Amino acid sequence: MEVYELTQVKSYIEFPAETGQQKIPSVAEIQKGECTFAFRLSGYSGHCKWHFLGNFSVQPISVSVMSGDEPVCASVEPDSNSYETVYAFLVENASEITVRCSMRKLEQEETESCLRAEYGNKTACVNQLMDSERELQHKVARLQNERNELGDSLTQTSEALEEALKHAEDLQKRVSELEGAVAEQSVRNDSLFQKSRALPTAQEELKELRKSDREQRARLEQLEPCEEKARELDEIKGSRSWHIMLKVWAVRDAILPKGSRRRGAIKIVVRTVLHPLLTLKGRFRNPDLNALPIGAREIKECNVPAAQPVQKKRKQDYTPFAVPAVANPIVSIVIPVYNEFDYTYHCIRSIVDHSGNIPLEVIVADDCSTDLTGEIQEIISGVVVVRNRENLRFLLNCNNAAKYARGKYLLFLNNDTQVGSNWLQPLVDLMEKDETIGMTGSKLVYPDGRLQEAGGIIFSDASGWNYGRMQDPAAPEYNYVKEVDYISGASIMIRTKLWKQLGGFDERFAPAYYEDTDLAFSVRKAGYKVVYQPDSVVTHFEGVSNGTDTSSGQKAYQEINRDKFRQKWKQVLEEEQCRGPQELFLARDRSQTKKRMLMVDHYVPTYDKDAGSRAIYSYLRLFVARNYQVAFIGDNFFAHQPYTHTLQQMGIEVLHGEYYNKNWSKWIQDYGQFLQYAFLSRPHIAYKYIDCVKKYSHAKIIYFGHDLCFLRERREYEVTKDPKFLQSSAESQERELSLMRISDVSYYPSCVEEQIVHQIDPDIKIRAVPLYQYEHIDEKPYWFDLRRDLMFIGGYSHRPNVDAAKWFVTEVLPLVVKEIPGIRIHLMGSNAPEEVSALAGPNVVFEGAVNEYELNYFYSTCRISVVPLRYGAGIKGKVLEAMSCGMPVMTTPIGAEGISGAENILCIAETAVEFAQKLAALYNDRNELERRSREGYHYIEENFSPSSVVRMIGQDFDMN
Repeated sequence: MEVYELTQVKSYIEFPAETGQQKIPSVAEIQKGECTFAFRLSGYSGHCKWHFLGNFSVQPISVSVMSGDEPVCASVEPDSNSYETVYAFLVENASEITVRCSMRKLEQEETESCLRAEYGNKTACVNQLMDSERELQHKVARLQNERNELGDSLTQTSEALEEALKHAEDLQKRVSELEGAVAEQSVRNDSLFQKSRALPTAQEELKELRKSDREQRARLEQLEPCEEKARELDEIKGSRSWHIMLKVWAVRDAILPKGSRRRGAIKIVVRTVLHPLLTLKGRFRNPDLNALPIGAREIKECNVPAAQPVQKKRKQDYTPFAVPAVANPIVSIVIPVYNEFDYTYHCIRSIVDHSGNIPLEVIVADDCSTDLTGEIQEIISGVVVVRNRENLRFLLNCNNAAKYARGKYLLFLNNDTQVGSNWLQPLVDLMEKDETIGMTGSKLVYPDGRLQEAGGIIFSDASGWNYGRMQDPAAPEYNYVKEVDYISGASIMIRTKLWKQLGGFDERFAPAYYEDTDLAFSVRKAGYKVVYQPDSVVTHFEGVSNGTDTSSGQKAYQEINRDKFRQKWKQVLEEEQCRGPQELFLARDRSQTKKRMLMVDHYVPTYDKDAGSRAIYSYLRLFVARNYQVAFIGDNFFAHQPYTHTLQQMGIEVLHGEYYNKNWSKWIQDYGQFLQYAFLSRPHIAYKYIDCVKKYSHAKIIYFGHDLCFLRERREYEVTKDPKFLQSSAESQERELSLMRISDVSYYPSCVEEQIVHQIDPDIKIRAVPLYQYEHIDEKPYWFDLRRDLMFIGGYSHRPNVDAAKWFVTEVLPLVVKEIPGIRIHLMGSNAPEEVSALAGPNVVFEGAVNEYELNYFYSTCRISVVPLRYGAGIKGKVLEAMSCGMPVMTTPIGAEGISGAENILCIAETAVEFAQKLAALYNDRNELERRSREGYHYIEENFSPSSVVRMIGQDFDMN
């Protein structure tokens, strides 16, 4: 008998689970067709199983089991197979088991059979694991969707509640105002009533006063004129004393009741005021207010209120905390400090609480403080303190402290600030994803919640402007990433390497002011961008350090340094900066050097849910990459999240909210003069905006139709025979053609649509452009053995996708199942109606909406993507997407429309029988599936790269 000499083989003894014993392995070598396995036990009694692990080359043909010196009866297990042999036996108080085997070499066919069986088992395990993973993914997706729906519901409820609370507050305020007005009116009524009751008495008093006045006039007429006293009186009228007397009389009028102004009151005034002024005029030119009558003394007391004592805080009033120590900080935060310890303490406390997991260090630059700053390390451990021997003041203090920074990024933060939640990560993310950004900074808000600055502006005369000051910080115009002229030094981040290259703040601007603006201009001169990050929010208690009065103190250097700055950057100011507030729209994001575009669609693109949104999103990315400044309007004006935030972080201004819903036309009227392009999508949306754009701007209008609606509706009529679609098609054709005629150029994703339009009107300027742009195509091998099942994805708010799903499941799939029992199709997509979800069954798995991760999972585990469209128009996004993922596609002529050479890439059939036959044949054809996968990759690379898109639309846009 032929055996493999010296072949090493393995086996083990298995004990029943209830005994708690572990498996005992043993390895032996085959010598002359024999091998012996030895196992040591510790007096075990009971049943055992001996497993021989086949290596697909040898197999035992006879087995003898010995317990010590005694033979043991062993029997072959009935479920043993050709690649694993199992013997069962019973031992009594065994301490050593010996198994001797005679071996035979397996024939090639037997080995192949073993390998196939093993492969089948492993494949089954893999499939089982894939099913389990898929089920888990479904559960995760459902939970995610439920969480999103709950979040949307909570958001809407919260917004409604906020509106209701705001309305209630307004009503309460109005009620309070009305109650106050009623109370005031009541007081006035009471006063009028009292005066009316006193009117008779007042009339009698008036008669008495008039009589007394006549008597006084008569007595005065008898006095001889006194020229000297008259001159003195004229002199007094021109002096300070006269004005004091007038004030005294005003006080008298304020403190004496009108009813008491009789002769006695007149005498008092003459005796106490007029007479001293006439006789002691020299004394009153430098008056002692204490010598004046009571009314004047009250004036002094009102103007000089008593000072209130200030309670100073002590060290024990502050709760100690620590700044976590890190060996390699990413960010070094430098805080220049001169006294104001309370602000410094709360600033650092907010940094520790709200900076997440970013490794950082805090450097306090103490500029000879005399308060608790000198003991800061006893209260805040882990902080780095750089103390100056003499007062350097702000600029030199920052430059000196920055020498001790270890981080990749250097962040200057005023001590009179408190940072918001997750303020630091967005700044770091901007720097990490774009190497051309040299400096970035935060959105600054006042303690009362109003906006302080959303980026700084410098006009050509070197005057500055804090954009958005005193406005709502949540307004859309303050919440997109953008280039700015400068960022206030209250919170700025710069690359440490660049800081050293520039030499820090220019010392000509010492002690302070315009140093941050000068640094921003220097960063741009070095070839980097200065960018505002709205996600980083910092509250700034402006003026704590240096006040706000520019006429005195350190603040006075603001005007002095403005002149220095103007001289240093004279040429840049004249050539690059906007002229004044009339160009504020351009100055706020430095778009005076960019092309400006308005893009309009039905809503913010939900790029992971439907093909149309993904197309718009890809074009937005293209224009931003080409340095266009884009404003986006979603016609529902709703800030869909996270999609709106994604656009804002790309640098796109998204106009959303109730204000823009009511005032979008005013926005175009005000700023249309600055637009070079308008990119309007979909006929029913473009129709609403195009006239306003043409009226108030000279922008070039690009109409992006996505597909020919009238062609799609006409084809739907041909399938359904419903006359309403024929009527709708006629109306759509009139609307779409009118849009094309008044637009400068129209874009459609298919050359078929271009040909159809030119058949109707050859003068219309229309261009076939790619629907998507794929920046990176990662070609992967098509693992046939690891794939199974079919998939279909589509947004079900689009009627052709609903019809396609129903037609395939009801008419095509039953024919396929006859050929391939057990085959399944996974139906995916958002907004599925009940008629689609009800298609679920033994061979139909309804997945519903899936995220990008789940979609990629299906693209990598299913064998074929089916696109069974019976009507529609234009190139199909789902076909392109499948090809970009290396997924072979089975579709109809409608689904293949617009793809040149489609027969070589796609498998195409029209009727249900033909579709089922070709699909069943393709499903089991390994070579053909692998070939179509490769061809799909190559087609996308050649036709849908960004460079190919730029080549096609470059004649309509400035793409330099």
